[in-house]
Amino acid sequence: MAEQLISGVKTKTLTLHHDDRGYLMEILRDDDRFLTTFGQATLSMSYPGVIKAFHYHDRQDDVWFFPSGSAQAVLYDLRKESPTYRLTNVFYPAETNPLLLFIPRGVAHGYRVLGNRPLTILYFTNESYDPENPDEHRIPYDDPEIGFEWETRHR
Repeated sequence: MAEQLISGVKTKTLTLHHDDRGYLMEILRDDDRFLTTFGQATLSMSYPGVIKAFHYHDRQDDVWFFPSGSAQAVLYDLRKESPTYRLTNVFYPAETNPLLLFIPRGVAHGYRVLGNRPLTILYFTNESYDPENPDEHRIPYDDPEIGFEWETRHR
């Protein structure tokens, strides 16, 4: 049985089209219907072992894509009216596991860089960042309500 997705979260498995010249991969299309409007595209790089977590937005939806490196992406539903309130989802997007991840407003999100290479994240939002009125609420990575264990367990 597949893990239950947080209400409103969407994923898209991306396909690499290879030939003798290299590859091509479509990432985000208007007919994916992930964002209702386009606000901004941002590229960020993080070093191995870094945890960037958690934060959430009141107005902003995010679409994440990790073009290089490997991540453990964690989502936690903070929306009290949601049927998946307090549900956690974990994804492992990477350049070897290309995935597009839609994160609706009100869902806390963060990631940890896995492996020994830097990670890049390209993300799209439905509105531009406004430094005068930032729509970003921070939660500590070790928040007891979320209770996520970031340690890798040897199995």
